Amino acid sequence: MLLKEYRICMPLTVEEYRIGQLYMISKHSHEQSERGEGVEVVQNEPYEDPNYGPGQFTEKRIYLNNKLPSWAKAVVPKIFYVTEKAWNYYPYTITGNYSCLLCSFLPKFSIHVETKYEDNKGISDNIFDTELRDEETEVCCIDIAYDEIPERYYKESEDPRYFKSEKTTRGLLQEGWRDTQDPIMCSYKLVTVKFEVWGLQTRVEQFVHKVVRDVLLLGHRQAFAWVDEWIGKFGIDQPVMHTSFPSDCCLFVPLPLFAVSFVLTLS
Repeated sequence: MLLKEYRICMPLTVEEYRIGQLYMISKHSHEQSERGEGVEVVQNEPYEDPNYGPGQFTEKRIYLNNKLPSWAKAVVPKIFYVTEKAWNYYPYTITGNYSCLLCSFLPKFSIHVETKYEDNKGISDNIFDTELRDEETEVCCIDIAYDEIPERYYKESEDPRYFKSEKTTRGLLQEGWRDTQDPIMCSYKLVTVKFEVWGLQTRVEQFVHKVVRDVLLLGHRQAFAWVDEWIGKFGIDQPVMHTSFPSDCCLFVPLPLFAVSFVLTLS
């Protein structure tokens, strides 16, 4: 098991981020559906937590066969999906129990994501009340403007250094922007990756965390770059906000695929 805490600051408020995240994930879901990749909602119902109050529980199956390279399709089942369970008590969410149902040679792969959002610049230490988190847990601060992004994903229109929102006038982020930006919020994510197989565990878990970082960087850059598409168009009181709570589902869909490909390459 490998545990890391990620902190991603955004030039938004926590309430704005909630709408932007929903829009971003809905947009990715629509794109995946158009490519023939389905998301089946198994459960979607209100859930009451004694500590966090009312929220929403969802269970989804994300079918991934169409995303596999042809060489991998020959060795994995024809029906290949990831199960996601999410509990949302925004601004606190839990997303976890990703279970890759693969051939018997590949053990259970899982990701657990615990998230909290606060209106600050990522200065809250010990924000997670969990036994897993300790002083030795690595903290990774992601800068949406100045951290390097894989070249194949780079778009100048989604670069916060060059993008400026017409509706909010935010953007053109300069070095050190997190110290001067107002408003600013931070997404704190405690991510646990498990791949329990002797000889491969450390390499696979480290590799998946590298992909996690890239996915979080790209997704949050897009959420801000698309701000003029969603800000002011959706409201917290609209029914969709209560039935389709945003989760990390569509952001983290590539992770099992990378794990499968990585493991098969090592085999």
